[in-house]
Amino acid sequence: MHNDNINAILQQLDTVLLGKPHQIKLALTCILAKGHLLIEDLPGMGKTSLSQGLAQTLGLSYQRIQFTSDMLPADILGVSIFDKEQSQFIFHPGPIFKQMILADEINRASPKTQSALLEAMAEQQITVDGETHSLPQPFFVIATQNPSEQSGTFPLPESQLDRFMMRISIGYPAPEAELAMLKGQDSVSKAQVLPQCLTQLTLQELQVMTQEISASDALLQYILALVNASRDAPQGAGLSPRASKAILQAAKAWAMINGRKYLVPEDVQAIFPHVSEHRIRPFSHQQGEALSAKILNKVNPIL
Repeated sequence: MHNDNINAILQQLDTVLLGKPHQIKLALTCILAKGHLLIEDLPGMGKTSLSQGLAQTLGLSYQRIQFTSDMLPADILGVSIFDKEQSQFIFHPGPIFKQMILADEINRASPKTQSALLEAMAEQQITVDGETHSLPQPFFVIATQNPSEQSGTFPLPESQLDRFMMRISIGYPAPEAELAMLKGQDSVSKAQVLPQCLTQLTLQELQVMTQEISASDALLQYILALVNASRDAPQGAGLSPRASKAILQAAKAWAMINGRKYLVPEDVQAIFPHVSEHRIRPFSHQQGEALSAKILNKVNPIL
């Protein structure tokens, strides 16, 4: 039953982001693992279509926030305004109060504005003027990031990058997929009218089932060996304990999508680059790729 739900989601999203089944599968993996997703690519690659398609398919309220250099934290979180009639400050929620947020071109905003998302992503709540406000559940952030060499960008600090469970790139479509795009309906318009495949209760059930995927002690030792290898690497920062948990959670979700109730090394290997590269890259995306591949080649699973 639940495998049918997952297959329906993947097939439906494939009509919006043509020729990218692997990236769609990775994005759904991140959602089932209760993680936030960073999409790093050039403009116009389908990042908005994918995020809106996910929200429509999963039945989640959706808000796109366009990040700009002059944006302030209050533009995201909301602001307290004094009400003369009530003689008190009334909080007016910002656009972050939706279940799925697309933080579009997040690295065009200043570090101060970027940091407005930290508490929301880690604790599903925000604090404004000393008062805490809970965010809708479930709560996911999908952020898009332009390549750092483009003008007008601020690099995301390590603390912000570590809040994202996974990072993916969509890349250019294959010629046949791009031809189908030219002949078909605009992908953003199509994403806005996709039918809902899941209720929120079913989504939460899938997330619980993901957590219940079993992992042997040997598999856990394999994950720890990968993490420790990253900490021994001469370049870049080693993976944090939060990253260790993210690898396990994402691998469980990947196994779930593939119809298994237990982890195998291939599950860890499939998601490891996408969980690790944005955390360990010292200066560039390419070096992060090289380090993750080196770590995977260096560490052999002992099962």
